[in-house]
Amino acid sequence: MAGVEVWSAGGTVAGQAARLARRAERDGYDGISFGDTECSSPDPYVGLAAAAAATSTLKLAVGVTNPVTRHPAVTASAIAGVHAESGGRAVLGIGRGDSAVSKLGLRAATVAELERYLVRVQRYLAGEDVEIDGHVSSLQWVRDAALSKVPVDVAATGPAVIAVGARHAERVTFNMGADPDRISAAIARVEGVRRETGRERVSLGAYLNVAPHPDTGTARRLVKGVVATYARFSGMPGHPRELLSPADASVIAAVAEHYDMSRHGRSDGVQTQFVDDGFIDRFAVAGPPGYCIERLAALVALGLDRLAIVGPAHDGPPDLVAESRALLVEQVLPGVRAAVSPTR
Repeated sequence: MAGVEVWSAGGTVAGQAARLARRAERDGYDGISFGDTECSSPDPYVGLAAAAAATSTLKLAVGVTNPVTRHPAVTASAIAGVHAESGGRAVLGIGRGDSAVSKLGLRAATVAELERYLVRVQRYLAGEDVEIDGHVSSLQWVRDAALSKVPVDVAATGPAVIAVGARHAERVTFNMGADPDRISAAIARVEGVRRETGRERVSLGAYLNVAPHPDTGTARRLVKGVVATYARFSGMPGHPRELLSPADASVIAAVAEHYDMSRHGRSDGVQTQFVDDGFIDRFAVAGPPGYCIERLAALVALGLDRLAIVGPAHDGPPDLVAESRALLVEQVLPGVRAAVSPTR
């Protein structure tokens, strides 16, 4: 898309990675990401390798991995392998960890643990020596292959993780919904850290729940399950609630408290009953295509380089899900392209 990268964000499906990637490339997406959630979906690096073979221009990301379930050398080697097989199209997305760790009875990484892991991964990806517990190692094959460095993208919600990404990553993708005030504050946080550290510009993006449909009520119902999932990130331990409006804080707190991980990302999870229409209208982009175009273009105008689109929940009525996805590809994305290209 001219003026802004648009990614299709979600999980892979067993045996379907190549098909999903071909469809995303055909539909005009710039990239596709597969989550690293071993209990819910197949290994993302296997899926991305299959996607690499099935496409020619589509960028390929893990969206996202975490510091808990893989050694940093293993993570770096896996994504560098995808980079090599795809001709340099890979991106490594990383965050503190959510369903991938909680389903194993583990806890998300602290901000300090994420930062330490990120620094080590970056050094491995650059072919440099890394010391861990007194032992020095490196990815010799990465140096020998003379690969371009895989860019790293930090998925961030709170200000501390945003700062970590701004200090150490090439990209930061905000995971806080579509509220322009929150996005603006997050952009300002990145820019402040960048100026303090003297870094060059960091590429900025946002994960966004988007469900176009002529009937706004239908659009809200289609996106409700994924809104609950993504709202939960704002309720993770350590996220400062004072940054949220009182109305949003109460919804997010209830979602986090009652979240049913066995219904992760589903529309029938108990957590969805706490997500009201007003919250959906603030947090997501759900409504007629023209409304969706206006909302997304306005977010790009704030300074975003990238939109990571999470469409309607997979367990919605199949005909309505298909209709919403068709409207997204055929009307919304071209409409955003036309709206932002004259100013980018």
